[in-house]
Amino acid sequence: MKKEKEELETELEESDEPTAETEAEETDGALAEETNEGQEKEGEPKKGLFNKKKEKKKDKKDEQIEDLTDRLKRQMAEFENFRKRTEKEKSQMYAMGAKSIVEKVLPVIDNFERGLFAVPEEQKEDPFVDGMNKIYKQMMTMLEEAGVKPIEAVGAEFDPEYHNAVMHIEDDSLGENIIAEELLKGYMYHDAVVRHSMVKVAN
Repeated sequence: MKKEKEELETELEESDEPTAETEAEETDGALAEETNEGQEKEGEPKKGLFNKKKEKKKDKKDEQIEDLTDRLKRQMAEFENFRKRTEKEKSQMYAMGAKSIVEKVLPVIDNFERGLFAVPEEQKEDPFVDGMNKIYKQMMTMLEEAGVKPIEAVGAEFDPEYHNAVMHIEDDSLGENIIAEELLKGYMYHDAVVRHSMVKVAN
């Protein structure tokens, strides 16, 4: 019995050792696995210029929306420019109209001043003269509130933008180009000259 047991153990040990056939099978299996891995890698899409995804084109609706939005913005800008231009034209037309009215009123003011200047000193307390003087002052106040004001002349230096020299005198008591006398009063409407002052210039 002991001998038979030893023979069985020897046979089991021999069966556990790898044979040439077993080694060959294992080698073939490893090669097959490597081949499969290589095939899988080769089957993957290669990265390159031709494999890049094509850029998605814009939808026609999106293009129409962008076009309409651009048109709307342009029209809003044009309307804003038109509104500003219209307001500027209106203000210019108003200024021109007001200036034209002032020009027509000025001769009336001139006649008031001439009439009041010609009144003798002893008649200045007369009720009629006093009434005319009050009307004249009221008209001047109204013009001043509307933006009309007289141009400074006597004693000021001659300025061709505001004064119109119609006479020239020599006077040692006055400096060069100093206005000695105002022959007709000039007026301005805001920053625009309505009528130049007619003046006499010294030296």
